[in-house]
Amino acid sequence: WSNMDKKLVVVAMSGGVDSSTTAYLLQEEGYNIVGATMRLIDDEKTEKAINDAKEVCQKLGIKHYVFDLTKEFKEIVINNFIESYKSGQTPNPCVLCNKKFKFGLFYKKAKEELNADYIATGHYAKVENGKLISSNTINKDQSYFLYGIDKEVLKHVIFPLEKYKSKDEVREVARSAGLSVSNKKDSQEVCFIPNDDYPKYLEEHMKEKAKPGNIYLEDNTIIGKHHGLIYYTIGQRKGLNISYKEPLYVLEIDTKNNALIVGPNKSLFKTQLLANNINILVDELPSNVLAKIRSRGDKQEATLEKVDDKILVTFKEPVRAITKGQSVVFYDQNNICLGGGIIEKVL
Repeated sequence: WSNMDKKLVVVAMSGGVDSSTTAYLLQEEGYNIVGATMRLIDDEKTEKAINDAKEVCQKLGIKHYVFDLTKEFKEIVINNFIESYKSGQTPNPCVLCNKKFKFGLFYKKAKEELNADYIATGHYAKVENGKLISSNTINKDQSYFLYGIDKEVLKHVIFPLEKYKSKDEVREVARSAGLSVSNKKDSQEVCFIPNDDYPKYLEEHMKEKAKPGNIYLEDNTIIGKHHGLIYYTIGQRKGLNISYKEPLYVLEIDTKNNALIVGPNKSLFKTQLLANNINILVDELPSNVLAKIRSRGDKQEATLEKVDDKILVTFKEPVRAITKGQSVVFYDQNNICLGGGIIEKVL
């Protein structure tokens, strides 16, 4: 894209090293760039991030804007997070945030208010000819979190970090550019959950308190008590406090009966799931794909079958701990991300 000088790129700047380096690299390539930061929550961490982004923009001599989207973020992402947990699902708020905010509302504002030709982010992924492709960056590929982007928006997205093999290389670029954030720690947790403490956050924000209930084996034998379903996820072993002849894992979260179903590790392996909220990034989904059910998971061979507006995914080999509310994302053999959906049911 280096010949597209003078095209205006609005860089989504989080105040971190990835997005700051993105802005620097695009400026070096001759683009006309401005930075913009979304205010999604009102807290000190957000203000610090906005100030860090502003400082980088000053250093680069570019304008910096703030888009206040706190109201929309609460209504869309936070409420979905709480409701999903209430219904026994384990949501992935980053998937929803990318879809609705970074590549939704942010893109819309950049286009309408700033006349952007493109937006750029510090994600590790590749866009080639309007297709989303996994990044080569070891352990950093983020295409899993990006499958929900509108296919039309993809044509207006630039990911400059796709050519770097490691985060250290990106930090080195930021350091040599004199960016103050080059040593800033990576944020691993979900932005609106302090200290990554999901249960505490849910306790504080749910209207009804989590109630204790029974823990059952697969044959309906009561084997213990749980202290509220929000404290458990599929595949979890810790915190069950049950002595049994073999290790037990959470197999199912039954909100209807406020029950936890547990069993041996082998019972966690399933071959089918039903996905809804499907987003397709190619003209047509093939029936044979590689699919993954978690961002750090391996791609597994699978077949797809349309069921109304949902997709039935059948894995060639059983997959461990398929979790409702998480995403299943499809790829082809060339690492092109074909799309994906939210896991509604494990069959």
